[in-house]
Amino acid sequence: MSEPRLVEVRRNVLKQNDVIARSLREQFREAGVFVVSLVSSPGSGKTTFLEKTLTLLQPQYRVAALVGDLATENDAVRLARSKAPVKQITTGTLCHLEAAMVQNALSGWDLHQLDFLFIENVGNLVCPSSYDLGESLRLVLMSVTEGEDKPLKYPTIFNSADVAVITKNELAVAVEFDWETARKSIESVRPGMKIFRLSAKTGEGMNDYLEFLARQLRERRSVVLK
Repeated sequence: MSEPRLVEVRRNVLKQNDVIARSLREQFREAGVFVVSLVSSPGSGKTTFLEKTLTLLQPQYRVAALVGDLATENDAVRLARSKAPVKQITTGTLCHLEAAMVQNALSGWDLHQLDFLFIENVGNLVCPSSYDLGESLRLVLMSVTEGEDKPLKYPTIFNSADVAVITKNELAVAVEFDWETARKSIESVRPGMKIFRLSAKTGEGMNDYLEFLARQLRERRSVVLK
């Protein structure tokens, strides 16, 4: 297949994805559910972070999650420990989720019964950046064990996200993580980007992050009601 043909196919795929994503966004808006997607490289602690998020939000909010992976349902099983509704999306050879996959996975769920829906993307910092999933907010995660220059190596995914979350902060001292260098790396790629430093293991920083999500939900619903 020639290169121009490959480019045209990719454009068509992205166009169709955007059409479905817009439809999903309207469904989410109408139902009043706030949708948060999570992107990161493998090993960032994304699933542990999401499990903690679901567990801590549940006493006050109705939460659910979709989790994408190339194979196995291990992450869905882990997230189910939070007692929240969880569905696994197995992508096979695809290194990202697409809007159509999310749309299909939501079959049988009443979005009106949810406050928050979380979508955990496949562990990859390249492919997911191009695919809108209809989310209200996209978080990009990087752990202290990955180094401070991750945003410089993968600027597109940081530019496509709304918030940066630095995970595994309990290991920061052990791995000599330089917070100021990491902050400057993020700022150089996405000036003014909101950043959270936290540890899902110890709970450090989780309250600020959860309060931020609660404010986002309230603000979104107040806009819809106007």
